[in-house]
Amino acid sequence: MLLEKLSQAMNVQVNHELYSGYLYLSMAAYLNGESLPGFAHWMRAQAAEEQEHALKFYRYIYERGGTVTLAPIAGPPTEFASPLAVFEQTLAHERKVTGLINDLYALAVEGKDYASQVFLQWFISEQVEEEANATQIIDTLKRVGEKGQALVMLDRELGRRGAG
Repeated sequence: MLLEKLSQAMNVQVNHELYSGYLYLSMAAYLNGESLPGFAHWMRAQAAEEQEHALKFYRYIYERGGTVTLAPIAGPPTEFASPLAVFEQTLAHERKVTGLINDLYALAVEGKDYASQVFLQWFISEQVEEEANATQIIDTLKRVGEKGQALVMLDRELGRRGAG
C-alpha cells in the first residue's frame, strides 16, 4: 500500500511530468518556426519521453493501491530568445525536476517505503542523463554559435534522435 503522503506527492509529479512534455512540445514549435527541424525533432522526442514518465507514475500509483487525480496543466511559454535560451531553460527545468524527484525519494525513505525507493531510483538515474544531455547541447551551442553551417550540422545531429 502506497503511503497517502507519497501518493499525493506522486500525483503532483504526474502533473509535473505532463507539464514537462507540454513545455518541450512548445519548445519544439518554436524551433520549427526557426527552421530548425532537427532541434524540433529532439524536443518532440523529449516531450514523448516526459509523457512516458507521467505514465510510469500513473501506473505505479495504481499498482500500489493509490488513486490518480489529474490536475490542470499550466500553459508553457511560447516565445524563446534563441535555441541556446531554449536549452538553458531545458536544463533549468530538468534541475527543478531533479529536486522534485529527490523530494519524492526522501518521502519514501522517511516512510520506509522500500518499493517506492526502488521505483524512484530509476528516475534519479534518468535525471542525471537528462541534465547531462541538456548541458552537452548548451556547451556545443556556445562553441559553434547560433548561426551558420555549424548550427545546421548540429540541427542534423539532433534530428537523428530516436522516436519523436
